[in-house]
Amino acid sequence: MAHPKRKISKTRRDKRRTHYKASVPQIATDSTTGEAHLYHRAHWHEGKLYYRGNVLIDKTEVAEA
Repeated sequence: MAHPKRKISKTRRDKRRTHYKASVPQIATDSTTGEAHLYHRAHWHEGKLYYRGNVLIDKTEVAEA
């Protein structure tokens, strides 16, 4: 079993695990609404919550009823 020769400090370990290295957030365009949103995130459009082109929550039906 492999063992490290020296202890890796908490700072060095945490710097490696951060996501600050990611450059610009990726923007996607929804195929059904044409709305721009972040990847892997649901987004609201005209009272409906969309994720991957499907409606998850429809607040317009609740408001009308």
